[in-house]
Amino acid sequence: MKALILVDHGSKLPEANALLEQVAGRFRTRGAFDVVMASHMELAPPSLGEAFDACVAAGATDITIAQYFLGPGRHSSRDIPRLAEEAGKRHAGVAWRLTEPLGLSDRIVEALEERIRGARP
Repeated sequence: MKALILVDHGSKLPEANALLEQVAGRFRTRGAFDVVMASHMELAPPSLGEAFDACVAAGATDITIAQYFLGPGRHSSRDIPRLAEEAGKRHAGVAWRLTEPLGLSDRIVEALEERIRGARP
């Protein structure tokens, strides 16, 4: 059973955290993963570890952790890999992998262009 965990920074603003849940919902409808969860580094539950545990509890044996960050930073280069490693050690036999941050992509540039075209004066 395959799972996807999306992880972002987390926010004190509920609407910011709800955005990642909406992204997770889009992945759920695509059907490539049996379980899809949103998680946050800080300021809001669930944590990456809690999401990992929940995926395993739901039967996942193969977990992809996708970083919802634009570029490299402390969380994406140190904290998230460490937390993923800790979660993986709690669940022997569960395969897991970690994506890089979104980074430089023509699709990111296209999305930004779309926002620029829609900017208000």
